[in-house]
Amino acid sequence: MGSVDKTLFLLSRGGDTLIVQIYVDDIIFGGSSHALVSSFAEQMSREFEMSLMGELQFFLGLQIKQGLEGTFVHQAKYTRDILKKFNMGDSKHMTTPMSINTALDADEDGEAVDQKEFRGMIGSLLYLTATKPDIQFAVCLCACNQASPWTSHRQAVKRIFRYPKFTPELGLWYSSGSSLFLRGFSMRPCCCRIDRKSTSSTCQLLGTSLVSWSSRKQASVSWSTTEAEYIAVASSCSQPLWMKATLSDFGLRFRKIPLLVDSTSAISVAKNPVLHSRTKHIDVRFHFLRDHYEKGDIDLVHIASENQLADIFTKPLEFGAFVRLRGELGVKGWRCVDNAIIKGEIESQWIGLIALLV
Repeated sequence: MGSVDKTLFLLSRGGDTLIVQIYVDDIIFGGSSHALVSSFAEQMSREFEMSLMGELQFFLGLQIKQGLEGTFVHQAKYTRDILKKFNMGDSKHMTTPMSINTALDADEDGEAVDQKEFRGMIGSLLYLTATKPDIQFAVCLCACNQASPWTSHRQAVKRIFRYPKFTPELGLWYSSGSSLFLRGFSMRPCCCRIDRKSTSSTCQLLGTSLVSWSSRKQASVSWSTTEAEYIAVASSCSQPLWMKATLSDFGLRFRKIPLLVDSTSAISVAKNPVLHSRTKHIDVRFHFLRDHYEKGDIDLVHIASENQLADIFTKPLEFGAFVRLRGELGVKGWRCVDNAIIKGEIESQWIGLIALLV
């Protein structure tokens, strides 16, 4: 059993490894040996009444294609289903999920819309973010208006639907040939125009593969830009540490995990052990970041704003920057992936490595 993730199980035998991931009553397993995988499947079939579905291709609405060079995860079928459900199948497509001029205010002069339908649209899009992180910010921004949605809010949601229509087969590409290094990105955008709260946006990558990401409004209004940026960086610290502990079960060891931050002031606060008037009001729990920096678990590295991958989770971007960051996060179209990678029977030693990724 994994020391951190109790639904993850590993078995090492004779230089080979078996990985088993359990999700309620669904099991994904794979390993570096066909014999070890077959033996586990036979043993489970004898002990329990279960159905073997074969090579992992579909799981909880996710479509998986495995190849020698990596694994591609997408939701093309789910995308088509929700477009049909909300009568968006014949709508014109959009190249970005949100306009750079979009400002979702209270819109009290507008017309109220069906709250149940609006929430259903938001819920459907939230599940789509599992393989389309490029719509994460737009969906989360619209979700803030579920209590009292107006016409302008529904129009913004419909635009998000028209974007996946343009890119139904976009998904996440996990390369099997990339170097194993762990890194995190953190950024703080402009605050909300309504409640003036800032948004913490983070993403974590293993090698070149995007593993986790978030775009979350902070719990309280910050007194300064420095405070908001420091809280955002502190919020991004826990996930890489969890990933580090989980990967240690696989024999992978990481020392200082680099957190790439585009705020020099937040880095200075984290590295300065002396509390002064600018930082004494910051909640003690956010100094969790400083503690792990001093222990050597993480390293705070400054990065230019134009190279900040988390920028896509903070605000609407113009088409050029949006496409560039989307590509750097590993969001690709199935047609862009070399067909030779996936065609034919899978011969890779590591079968079902997607268990870890899921």
